[in-house]
Amino acid sequence: MSAKPTIVLVHGFWGGAAHWAKTIAELSRKGYRDIKAVELPLTSLADDAERTRKMVAQVGGPVLLVGHSYGGAVISEAGNHDNVAGLVYVAAFAPDAGESPGGITQEHVPEAAANLAPDSDGYLWLKADKFHESFCQDLSAEEGLIMGVTQKAPLASAFGDTVAKPAWRSKPSWYQISSQDRMIAPQNQQRMSARMNAKTVITLDASHASLASRPAEVAALIDEAAQAVG
Repeated sequence: MSAKPTIVLVHGFWGGAAHWAKTIAELSRKGYRDIKAVELPLTSLADDAERTRKMVAQVGGPVLLVGHSYGGAVISEAGNHDNVAGLVYVAAFAPDAGESPGGITQEHVPEAAANLAPDSDGYLWLKADKFHESFCQDLSAEEGLIMGVTQKAPLASAFGDTVAKPAWRSKPSWYQISSQDRMIAPQNQQRMSARMNAKTVITLDASHASLASRPAEVAALIDEAAQAVG
């Protein structure tokens, strides 16, 4: 796989790098060894993009950035780094210049929006008892319980942070739509994927957590992108 790019996985809100576990296993089965997963602070888009840029800069060769959910906004902002050869969006935000994840969310409010709850410290949680039905209804109840208990809440203000120069405007991109997504409305995913002129767009009958519920298909899309830019 020496001709292939390093794959850098970027998680979203209410989760961490471990949300990629099943996709990482699938990529490993395909022979990928150069895989990294960023652990974002989820404090601001600027902070999260900078953390991602630093990981990209540590890689000696080309990088394929893969973002899930809010991670799509992060790779849109961080993907202008010279090392980045391509972008893969997994049920993800792909904001244009001046757009924020929060603004896009308001265009078509997702089913689970009512299950978000801010705390007194400014963090935005997904109610633990609503996590399974909201985020990952196609996983087992036990997996949903674990994800809900171990969720990583973002600072609510990060939702309003805007992208300055979206990398998908200049870098080849791929997109996976989740048709049963209750966190990012499928209509929003369809619009974002269409305007970026993605090389490939696939639609999975999946929840927001397609990276965990449909890892084989997600890994196949990442592999397609890696083959194209490698």
